[in-house]
Amino acid sequence: MKNTLILLAGYPGTGKTFLANRLLDRFPCFQMLSPDKIKEEFWDEYGFENCAEKEILIAKSWDKFYRTLKAKLENEENVICDYPFSDKQYDTLKQITSQCKTKVITIVMVADIDILFKRQKERDLDEQRHLGHILKKYHKGIKLENRLQADNLLSFEEFYNRCKNRGYDLFSLGETFRIDVSVLYPNMYDCIIRDIEKIICS
Repeated sequence: MKNTLILLAGYPGTGKTFLANRLLDRFPCFQMLSPDKIKEEFWDEYGFENCAEKEILIAKSWDKFYRTLKAKLENEENVICDYPFSDKQYDTLKQITSQCKTKVITIVMVADIDILFKRQKERDLDEQRHLGHILKKYHKGIKLENRLQADNLLSFEEFYNRCKNRGYDLFSLGETFRIDVSVLYPNMYDCIIRDIEKIICS
């Protein structure tokens, strides 16, 4: 049986990490590899003084993500990744998974943009959210008493343009499923988890 890569894609704020945890509970043979977690590790280790330095660290974090992913897939491990993937990542992911002969499943999560902006804002203001996401200057240990004062919070216009212009909702690699999470309800992921189980076991 081929090893499998599950890509949880789609708009920001759709609950990709929540679904990832559900999948990990159901399929303990999988492990999580998050591009955002690697970014946060780089931000904590090096810090940044401005947006240019921040972008350099983001580029380095993607290099590490791809190297780590390739090593895991070459070792025939099963991996879940959550991120608003787009054309920027498509070619590299396709190349890696083709070279490693890995089965790929993509789940594209979408919702009404107005709803997602509210969820994204709540997430950015949550104390558990890494400050590097919402600041233009960051070093580990920095404190921000009021997150509403963060200088890199997205406006609705910026959030809308990102969602609509970057093709988050169009990403597709391997067998692809699409879920609308505008309305959340109990057991809403049971069906998709059953579908994924069939593919993994085929």
